[in-house]
Amino acid sequence: MEFGLQFFPAVGPAQKSGAQYWREALSLTQRAERLGFTSVRTVEHYFHYYGGYSPSPLIFLSAAASLTKTMRLITGAVLPVFNHPLKMASEIAMVDSISDGRLEVGFARAFLPQEFQRFGVSMDESRSRFDEGVAQILELLAHENVTSNGKHHAYRDVTIFPRPVQTPHPPVWIAAMSTPESFETAGRLGYNMMVIPLAGPQMAPLLKIYRKAWTDSGRPGCGRIMFAFHMFCDHDREKARALAVPHLDRYLRSIVEAASDWSSGISSKDYPNYGRIIEGLAKETAASQIEKGGAWIGTPDDIVAAARKYLAEAGHFDIASLQVNFGDIAIADAEKSIDLFASHVMPQLA
Repeated sequence: MEFGLQFFPAVGPAQKSGAQYWREALSLTQRAERLGFTSVRTVEHYFHYYGGYSPSPLIFLSAAASLTKTMRLITGAVLPVFNHPLKMASEIAMVDSISDGRLEVGFARAFLPQEFQRFGVSMDESRSRFDEGVAQILELLAHENVTSNGKHHAYRDVTIFPRPVQTPHPPVWIAAMSTPESFETAGRLGYNMMVIPLAGPQMAPLLKIYRKAWTDSGRPGCGRIMFAFHMFCDHDREKARALAVPHLDRYLRSIVEAASDWSSGISSKDYPNYGRIIEGLAKETAASQIEKGGAWIGTPDDIVAAARKYLAEAGHFDIASLQVNFGDIAIADAEKSIDLFASHVMPQLA
């Protein structure tokens, strides 16, 4: 198993400025590379303290590229629904060039009604905009003189610059949480999966769908899967929980608050049952996430046991992408946590 860092800001100016958050994130990134972490990623969200400090993953990854030498730089994930494919493809190629071919591109559909409302995009167009946008971006990265007559974006004889370092394009990831169609499509098209396992280890059926679609398409191997976990490690279990649990509880509340429109009667054909999903998330706590294995909080032995149990129940995955400074955990505490994780946990799970 490989290990990476994930930065998902869920803070506002009252807790931490944007300047402080990203300064600390870049410092943790450098430290993590020295400790053997192999990747770093961040999200794309807007207008709310849940994720809103990160409207452009590519800007952060460009800064991270200048401070690292080996880490893979992953968008986790960009949102084609709110971006023109010509602009996004050009920016992806630019960061791939800046990093000398270390970029990997994760795509997601977005799920917060307030973002769709403010960008003036219908949620019922989410799936078609995503499918079209991903296809257009990858074609622009792989080919020159591209023409596309899409439903949402059309252009003729376009060559983006710079050209990407990796050919035909950087590796592709698709973000998904619970929709079987997303897992099937990613496997069929040969994309890697980044999974948000908030519901616990009941991911095995979805991963089977993904792997079956992968093998049925005739591709070698079985794809790559990345899971996201909150992680805080300390020699003292009670100290670890006392420090991390309040921050994780606030993080979970921030998701529900940002997605609260789903509970007010909003619906979309492209998001079946999302109201119920958010209702389920509203019942989640740090304690329930620790119990389900979605949060690795405790001693090194606790975390090794939790990771092995999760692997046994959910099935094999390739990368554990760790949130280590969730909420407004102090950077000194996050540093101690990843140092201990690297020295006592990683050797047992690698």
